[in-house]
Amino acid sequence: MTQPTRTTAVVAPSASGETSSGFKRRFMVRLVAVFIGGMFLDGYILGIIGPVTGLMRSDLRLDELSLGMIAAGPLVGIFVGSPLAGWAADKFGRKPMFLVDMGLFLLASAAQFFVTSGDGAVIQLAVIRFFMGVAIGGEYSIGGPLLSEFSPPKLRGRLLGLTLIAWYIGFMMAFIIGTLLHDAGAPWRVVIGTSTILAFVLFIARFGLPESPSWLITKGRREEALTIARRYVESPQMHNSITEEIDLRMLQEAQAAQNRTKLKNASFGMLFSRQHWRMTLFTSGFWFCAVTPYFAIATFADDVLNQFGLGGGWAGGVGLSALAAAGVVTTVLLIDKLGRRILTVPGQWLCAGILLVIGVWADAPAILVLVLFLAFSFFNAGYTTMTQVYPAEVFPGHLRGIGMGFAAAFSRIGAALGTFALPWAISNIGLGPSMVVAAAVALLGAILSQWLAPETKGRTLAEISSDFSH
Repeated sequence: MTQPTRTTAVVAPSASGETSSGFKRRFMVRLVAVFIGGMFLDGYILGIIGPVTGLMRSDLRLDELSLGMIAAGPLVGIFVGSPLAGWAADKFGRKPMFLVDMGLFLLASAAQFFVTSGDGAVIQLAVIRFFMGVAIGGEYSIGGPLLSEFSPPKLRGRLLGLTLIAWYIGFMMAFIIGTLLHDAGAPWRVVIGTSTILAFVLFIARFGLPESPSWLITKGRREEALTIARRYVESPQMHNSITEEIDLRMLQEAQAAQNRTKLKNASFGMLFSRQHWRMTLFTSGFWFCAVTPYFAIATFADDVLNQFGLGGGWAGGVGLSALAAAGVVTTVLLIDKLGRRILTVPGQWLCAGILLVIGVWADAPAILVLVLFLAFSFFNAGYTTMTQVYPAEVFPGHLRGIGMGFAAAFSRIGAALGTFALPWAISNIGLGPSMVVAAAVALLGAILSQWLAPETKGRTLAEISSDFSH
């Protein structure tokens, strides 16, 4: 197999500060800010519906089916939007699709202000929130690859992990803001439409971002890629005052992809080719097994804990969310020091064991059950952070968007199963057996990661995708 070769370009230094280290650091801060802002917005629009459900139910005379359609709209949108946006990002570029995606967010969010109160309100809301879900899916499969392709290897894991912290904060802020506005008497349209303000700010902030050099080189636009890399990418080595060595880690990675694929356009079929099936299986299966038990337990935290004789509220649902956020923060702090694999595999085995104990120990003390649920929430969130890291790292440049999009879409199947199947399972097979099924899902994820999870700490994208693509 062709190995990536190091390419060096010597260029004259700029007289201005536009290629200075300070300029490049400011660019990275901006790029990280606009991406984590998008992930904050993702969590916000999913969480804002909760505080006004009662108002919507009475104003629109919603039954359970109608409410379910509105709530499920974003999940269906993510399932559709993630792979399509990933394909578009690999075909047309990260830069234009990053802006288009937030534009869709802005239009759909603003449309919520104009939902009527007639018979068509349910369909209007479901369609609007479906398109918001499409935009959420786009954030995964466009922003993740773009950020990974500009990030220094020593910081890449931490920066990608920050996106999940932003999602949790967005979800919790939506609950706080939505509750405050609800208590102040704000109409439900105003409450759910508050996401428009942030969407507008992020849309404006994304103008002027550069294209990914990694993507440009896969399209044969090497000189353009070199120019952007010189301006925006931090160099690991500096020669004398006359010349400067450009860090071509992105170009190196993309050149390796070019050698393997002869500049073919990305397609879904390529994800299952002999070269790439392992990374598709790992990222999709790992993400599915990570989120399925969490969505089931977190969504119905009060019901689940009440059945074990525990109260909900701060000790239950809020406690689970707080421990989940702590798990993500801990992982982000450690990811570029300890590595990916050690923060992924052991936690999955531990969570499988925790859920199994909860499922089979019917007479366990209530306080122990609570501690176990809180421990599950912490460790599950820790390795779930890797769902934002691994897909953006292991796929080669020409497949990074479509690969991350497919993995995100497949994970939504797990989220939907966890959300909709748990109430049925509790009613029909009981809570204990339901937890055993959740343990089996976590166990499957542990086995898959034990087999396929790579260690990518400090490595270039070229080295990572080269190891996986054979």
